[in-house]
Amino acid sequence: MTDMKALVDAGFITFDLADHYGPAEDFVGAFREQYLSSLPMDVAFLTKWVPRPGPMPLSVVDAALKTSQRRMKTETLDMVQFHWWDYADASYLDMLRNAQVLAARSPRPALRSVSLTNFDTPTIRKIVEAGVDVVSNQCSYSVVDTRPADQMAAYCQARGIALLCYGSLLGGLLSDRWLGKPEPTAAQLDTASLGKYARFVRSWGGWGLFQEMLQTLSGIARKHGVTIANVAVRWVLQQPAVAAVIVGMRLGHTAAAHVEENRRVFGFALDAEDLAVIAAVQARARRVHPGEPGDEYRYEAPSKDRVPPPPPPRFNG
Repeated sequence: MTDMKALVDAGFITFDLADHYGPAEDFVGAFREQYLSSLPMDVAFLTKWVPRPGPMPLSVVDAALKTSQRRMKTETLDMVQFHWWDYADASYLDMLRNAQVLAARSPRPALRSVSLTNFDTPTIRKIVEAGVDVVSNQCSYSVVDTRPADQMAAYCQARGIALLCYGSLLGGLLSDRWLGKPEPTAAQLDTASLGKYARFVRSWGGWGLFQEMLQTLSGIARKHGVTIANVAVRWVLQQPAVAAVIVGMRLGHTAAAHVEENRRVFGFALDAEDLAVIAAVQARARRVHPGEPGDEYRYEAPSKDRVPPPPPPRFNG
């Protein structure tokens, strides 16, 4: 709770979480109970719903949101980001239409905003054409994983759909810690995020090219008096349609330690020269994944009777 309060006091007032991030929603509920009277009015907690594929009548969607409302100690959820495993099952349209109904319910809407997480561009287009008012889509975006630039960013920008971006630091690989270091061993990749993004690096061009990117970012960082991580985040923030970068923090471990470093992101901007030298390295790389952003999850989609185990409890602040 104290780490969350320190983040809010430092100006980081939006938290990303999910129904399946362990007790994350319960932490929010406890935090609200403890600090409600001293929280700024614009503090927001953005949760997710990641259901099994299947029919999505209003009663099912309402019950799921009620669970999050109860856990988070609120009558109206700030935002729910909906995920869907299997596009062959078009019930996701019912899910989102019914969420929109619940958002319009008077006098107490169940949620304020209907959002998406890890949807691809063709499916976002179908959702918009079905009349669902989507405010954002969460996706992977970094100097290494540039898939949103192919078509998603342009489509979303034209329709006022914001991109909320994760993976922008590749689980911590895009940092001064790894500059000039040999490729990490399996033992050093001690979090699920590090393991995932190390695979991205190998697909993208390997550790040698990645070191060239780190050296490039380091030069830009010295120019602006910031860190490699700051430059990596700033690059994503300056891309079309991007509204926010979600920086993962482990409460009780890394949250308080990086507050001041993360605030530096808002004190500088990358100029044309900076963007050009980054693009020169990117031009020599491959795609991290053949599909659209989020397809890496869909290729590993669960059956209707099996869902993947949840990741360790965490918050993104």
